[in-house]
Amino acid sequence: MQRLTDFVWQRLTGLMPGELKHAELSWLAFPHQHLSLLTRRRATMVVNRVRLFAFLFAVLTPLWSLVDLVVFPFPLWLNLALMRLLTCAAFATLLLYYRPNGNLFDAYRAMALLFAIPTVFYVASSTVLGHYQLHGISAAIGAGYAFLPFVLLAGLAIFPLSLLENLIIASPILIAQAIAGSLRWTTLDWPSFAGAFWLLVLITSVSTLAGMSQLAFMIALVRQAIRDPLTGVFSRSSGEEVLELQFTIASRSNAALSVAFIDLDHFKNINDKFGHEAGDRALRDMTGNVSSNLRRGDLLARWGGEEFLLIMPDTDLSQAEAALLRLRSIGFGLRPDNTPLTASIGIAERSADSAADWKALIDLADQRMYLAKQNGRDRIFSRDAQILALNG
Repeated sequence: MQRLTDFVWQRLTGLMPGELKHAELSWLAFPHQHLSLLTRRRATMVVNRVRLFAFLFAVLTPLWSLVDLVVFPFPLWLNLALMRLLTCAAFATLLLYYRPNGNLFDAYRAMALLFAIPTVFYVASSTVLGHYQLHGISAAIGAGYAFLPFVLLAGLAIFPLSLLENLIIASPILIAQAIAGSLRWTTLDWPSFAGAFWLLVLITSVSTLAGMSQLAFMIALVRQAIRDPLTGVFSRSSGEEVLELQFTIASRSNAALSVAFIDLDHFKNINDKFGHEAGDRALRDMTGNVSSNLRRGDLLARWGGEEFLLIMPDTDLSQAEAALLRLRSIGFGLRPDNTPLTASIGIAERSADSAADWKALIDLADQRMYLAKQNGRDRIFSRDAQILALNG
């Protein structure tokens, strides 16, 4: 089984060189494993593209009524024109009232509405057209309505979606195509219908591959954007984004949220005495030690230079203090002269410190980190300026 997995992975990475890591392969199939930052940015992109799609359809859908007016009998044209106006209004509503907010379920709803509107129009128009015997150019234009599902399924290619998401969205359209065919059971040309349905399946497959390819590229870009290139931990901008999200979640659910500001002691001396390469090695060793000993759900971000922010969701003040004491006892690595690398640390917690927002939480932790420095370094300051014993 492992050999088969490795074989599949080698083939996929050959098709997408340098884009995905081995652990990210399953992200192409299922969205629930995605990082929160990737999810938020993908949700924003999906909604923006939904709105672009809606704008295009809102403009083009009513314009086609001019063609219908020329080729169809007036009663048929009137029915189709009313449907087109309603469809246009639905697309315009979607365009005007949906805004990206980084929520994936909102993005799903936007996509569901986007594809539901033309699908309903397709089934309704097919029903109306089925009551008329059309000939010549009228029959040709009427047959053109059957191409709407092809357009919809091809449009899936513009969205960065996983395999599961593509299948869930495409399935109702394929089902609607089958329903539309069953409504014309007695007059349906079954060989043509089967060929058209098979073509829809092929288009769905191509669109799915295109969407997954977009997702793979987006995963690689987001990974590069959110990580600090030297240490591999989260960058400051991505740390701010995560903390803002976690603060919002904690505030809504009245949950605990702690942060720790970590500043490595006398780090400038390493660069001055041993060179910047030695300083870089010390930073990589420190982040490697801390990252491998973090609790599940904790996140380490490089704030700048030798400063780091540790974000601890669902963690109250006493738990945060215990976690930092444990990390300190494990150690932050060694300096180039083989002496221990120490840190001054300040801790703040959302509820205990009554922080108004995530920026206030960081400011409190930063102030306490400076208190730790002023009181001798190699120690932790928490609420009420209490020094946690580290040397006993």
